[in-house]
Amino acid sequence: MQTPLRKIRVELNLTISEVANAINCDVGNLSRLERGIQTASLELAEKLTAFYRGKITELEILYPHRYQQQNSKTV
Repeated sequence: MQTPLRKIRVELNLTISEVANAINCDVGNLSRLERGIQTASLELAEKLTAFYRGKITELEILYPHRYQQQNSKTV
């Protein structure tokens, strides 16, 4: 099951390095966020939302498990 953050990056055909460089974030930290191992700070969630131009919300970034459950129920 993918987090919303990883899903949007893959849909846009971006590498994790491209996103990390664009928002000035460590690749390892972004990878842990995408895998749901680490929680984003509010500042990082805002940067990601701005980078993806609203295609993902701060709530989806901060609480990925809520949105993973919701998506799995509709499948």
